[in-house]
Formats: sequence, C-alpha cells, structure tokens
Amino acid sequence: MSRTDFNTLLDAGVHFGHLKRKWNPKMAPYIFMEKNGIHIIDLHKTVVKLDEAAAALKQIAKSGRRVLFVATKKQAKEIVAEKVAPVGMPYVTERWAGGMLTNFPTIRKAVKKMATIDKMLNDGTYDNFSKREKLQIERQRAKLEKNLGSIADLTRLPAALFVIDVQKEANAVKEAKRLSIPVFAMVDTCCDPTDIDYVIPANDDASKSIATILDVVCGAIAEGTEERKLEKEKEAQEAEAAAPAKQAKPRIKKAVKAAVDAEEATVAEVVAATEEKAE
Repeated sequence: MSRTDFNTLLDAGVHFGHLKRKWNPKMAPYIFMEKNGIHIIDLHKTVVKLDEAAAALKQIAKSGRRVLFVATKKQAKEIVAEKVAPVGMPYVTERWAGGMLTNFPTIRKAVKKMATIDKMLNDGTYDNFSKREKLQIERQRAKLEKNLGSIADLTRLPAALFVIDVQKEANAVKEAKRLSIPVFAMVDTCCDPTDIDYVIPANDDASKSIATILDVVCGAIAEGTEERKLEKEKEAQEAEAAAPAKQAKPRIKKAVKAAVDAEEATVAEVVAATEEKAE
C-alpha cells in the first residue's frame, strides 16, 4: 500500500482548521500553527494517521467485514455516495436514524419491509391494490429507500464506522462506542477526538479535502477486497487440485477390500473342503 502524499493533502486544503476561538484544546497535538486567526493542521501528522487508518481499514475489508460510512453534512453527501458505493461498503448520507446500531434488528425489519414491497411489485400483488393504497406503498418505499437504501445489504453490525464531522454525527459515534465498534473519523480542530479510535486530523468542511481523504481510504478498502478475492480464488484452485487425490483414495480402499474378501472366500472354501474330507 503506497504512502499518502503530503503535497496532495496540501493542494486539497486538508490543513485548514477552524477559527482559533472555536478550537478544542484536545486537538492541540495535531495543530501546527495559527495563521490569520485560523488553526493550521500539521499535515505530517495527518499523513501518519491517515496511513494508519488506511492500513486498518484494508485489513477489515480483507477479512470480509463491512465499514459503515456516516456523513450527513451537505458538502459530504454526494462525495461519500460517489466514492463509497464502488467499493461495496454501506453508507448513511441522509439522516442517522436513532438506534441504527444499538437497535439493529428493528432497522433490519425496515429493510426487509422494503424487500417485501419490491417482491410485491415484481410478482403482480401490487396490481391488486387500490389507487390510494398504491400511492401509500410508493411513498413508504421511497422513504425507506432514501433513509436505508444504502445499507440494504448490511445484514449484521459493521466492523467499523467511518465518520466525517464527529460533532454532527455525535449520535452515531455514541452508538458505536456503546457497542465497542471502532470509529475512524476526519477530525477538525473544533472537535473532540477522545472517542475516536483512529483520528485523521483534517479539514472536514471543504469538499476537496473530504474527497482526497476518501480516495485514500476507499483505495485501501478496494485493495483489501481484491486481496481477499485472490486468496479465495487460490483456495478454490487448491481445493480443486486436492479433489482428485481424495477421490482416488476410496478406489484404493475398494480394491484392497475386494482382495481381502477374495482371500477370505478362498480360505472358507479350503476349510469347507477339509471338513468334508474329515467327515
């Protein structure tokens, strides 16, 4: 996995923090300096932290587990959907439904409801409803799709959360912490990094900054997924190669058994003949 480029982060404005008066003192270790009343993030530390986070996310993807991305702020929504969907990870960009993690079975029921409506549309059941009922079903389907469509294939709790703007997504972070789910996050100078397991000090307001960080993160996830795929293919090939050898063994056993049976039959015949002579 290639190391994150310092100049790429610089060009994207990842180093621009918040106004000095809005800062959180707990972010002091990640602040390089103050310029014109704005804190400047130390990009050398961002590079290190981003590489750490990317390596961990790659391993999660390689193990076949899922990472849930959370970003409901206006400037991050479209970027997250655009970058995360191709790597096959779930994401929340509309609204964090309370209990999405802590009350996961209920969320799964809502997703199943969406699947049931789709089934009705496909098998013709939907055509039997009145015009008013159809309208209600369509509205319900649209609402479910908007809020839960991007997590439809999340059948179990995610292995990790990736958050953009930990202040705005405080509820998501709290739920993850309650369930001991590790949290990766872009953390600006105004945020509290205490509950974040993998802090990526970065500007979480600028679209270009968000896109640059997600490029690295999604690239690492894609690498992990690809490595998993290659390992699976290798295992399948090895299993195929081992199969003929396994099939050959029973034949040998059958041949040995047949020889033993023939020998036993010959002995039985000899014994029977001997007994007849004795009589």
